[in-house]
Amino acid sequence: MSSMRRRLLGYLSCGPRRTPGAIRWAATVGFVGGGLLVLWSAYIHFHLWNESQGYRHISIIGPLFLLQSIGGLVVALAIVAARRVWAALCGIGYAIATLVGFLLSVDLTDGLFNFKETWAAPFAHQALGVEIAIVAVLALTAVLCLAGSGRAGPEREISSPVATRRRDRPRV
Repeated sequence: MSSMRRRLLGYLSCGPRRTPGAIRWAATVGFVGGGLLVLWSAYIHFHLWNESQGYRHISIIGPLFLLQSIGGLVVALAIVAARRVWAALCGIGYAIATLVGFLLSVDLTDGLFNFKETWAAPFAHQALGVEIAIVAVLALTAVLCLAGSGRAGPEREISSPVATRRRDRPRV
């Protein structure tokens, strides 16, 4: 594996455990908060899909709303369970994809998949605020993990006392 790839994997695997006390707690709170925000977004999409006159009756958009809510649940659980930079990036990607989908459905002449959305739609402003909060919270959390871990990744050797003792012993 190339050193660049190992370094990238090292950065992606950074989490609160590698950081000093206060930063560790702030990062943990960030992961939990970010996960809850993703869960909130997933709930909004499920609620809109599940209403009697909801989005489930709209071709293509309906199934996408259901997938958005299921995907949000999975991403939220991964963020809280893993608490790693890669999980934060998944949450940020989820939020950005949601924002882009909404903005395309509002701004495109024919909407998205021939469905035109408006800013007056139920929960539109709330969902927008939640998505922006997801990006902000998880980006800050990832930065805390990266900054708090110092030099992240496999290039920083982690030696155990056992490995050191074996290396230092003279061969008999």
